[in-house]
Amino acid sequence: MLEFKSLQEGQKLEPLVKPAVTKVQLVKYAGASGDFNPLHTDDAFAQSIGMSGVIAHGMLVMGFLGQYMMDLAGTSAAPTNFKMRFGAMTKPGDEITCSAIVKKIYKNEAKQFVDLELYAEKAPGKVVGFGEATLQMI
Repeated sequence: MLEFKSLQEGQKLEPLVKPAVTKVQLVKYAGASGDFNPLHTDDAFAQSIGMSGVIAHGMLVMGFLGQYMMDLAGTSAAPTNFKMRFGAMTKPGDEITCSAIVKKIYKNEAKQFVDLELYAEKAPGKVVGFGEATLQMI
């Protein structure tokens, strides 16, 4: 959870390391999201279109970053903005590390805000998702 008083621009925040993605997780996510594209659940199909096997839903990675952002916010902040772009593919066995850097700290009309740069990596330098979020301190 963030403490506004202790933040500094350029500060790297404590990361969140997710357990390795599993095929079971992808099937469960397909059911929860309604995205039953066989690229995410059927290795034979994925191989028939030139992939080595199934890949994770991009929105699953976005969910990881969303969880991380909400963990950072805790009860001291509320998200006012969350954007993400996808990078490399995530495959079963990939362990995703979510991290953030404090981009900007500012006040607007007596309200305090923190802009964050967000990253999801499957290995150092292998970005599977990146984005930004603004948190309003409450």
